[in-house]
Amino acid sequence: MGGIDYKVDNDQLRAMFERYGTVESARVIVDQVTGRSRGFGFVKFSNAAEAQKAIDNLNGTQLDGLTLTVNEARPKC
Repeated sequence: MGGIDYKVDNDQLRAMFERYGTVESARVIVDQVTGRSRGFGFVKFSNAAEAQKAIDNLNGTQLDGLTLTVNEARPKC
């Protein structure tokens, strides 16, 4: 998920997604040097149907004036 405000922490990210199903983990990615959020994170659901429901409901929505990009994680190339 991308486009999250730099103030959002792991707990807030989890809470945002829990309404769509059982969240196994939620992690905001932070810069290793500064410790500041990089504006994106990863959320893992217990099943694919719940994950898809979250994608369908959250992708393109606004949070704190920022448009969220919510999609399935892709492997690094």
